[in-house]
Amino acid sequence: MRLAIFDLDNTLINGDSDHAWGEFLCRRGIVDEKAYREANDHFLQQYQAGTLDIHEFLNFALRPLANHSEEQLNAWHAEFMTECIEPMMLPAARDLLDKHRAQGDFLLIITATNRFVTAPIAERLGVDALLATEPERLADRFTGRVAGTPCFQGGKVVRLDTWLSETGHSLAGSSFYSDSHNDLPLLEKVDFPVAVNPDARLEAVARERDWPVMDLRR
Repeated sequence: MRLAIFDLDNTLINGDSDHAWGEFLCRRGIVDEKAYREANDHFLQQYQAGTLDIHEFLNFALRPLANHSEEQLNAWHAEFMTECIEPMMLPAARDLLDKHRAQGDFLLIITATNRFVTAPIAERLGVDALLATEPERLADRFTGRVAGTPCFQGGKVVRLDTWLSETGHSLAGSSFYSDSHNDLPLLEKVDFPVAVNPDARLEAVARERDWPVMDLRR
């Protein structure tokens, strides 16, 4: 089976689920609204600029998971899906996934956003597997720390290589769809890189290298 690999945020959905989760926490009063929103916006700007320190960000973003029970977090996440994620769903992205399914491809989302936030989204999209940044757990609670290699920039390649060795899949005939220049390490590794509603830096690279550029927000 050929791999059809997809970034999630601003690729298969019209928005950033990580940032949206932070906004959801602010609106519900689960975190200090002013301070958390300022930090959340600051880290998003760093991500867009390519200057994000992923470990600094994860120390911030995973902390709220450690402060609440899994039952409470899951209840909030169900509300988050309805309130924030469903409006981000893109019909053209659904059609793209369906096209790859019809071709018999294996659908894999690979995202820097943590698994707690993204696993229900991946399930909603009906993909075969998800690689995401893993929040550390002890017993039945999150610790607020990251487990293993964050699934970000070159870390996506590290995590994918490990997954390939564990599953027996290969990158022969593989494609990867992404919006972000942060994903250039993986875009350069697959056979068929595709820029999806790309940021300016990725669009420039895609045009220079004659990679397809796709609009899923039409």
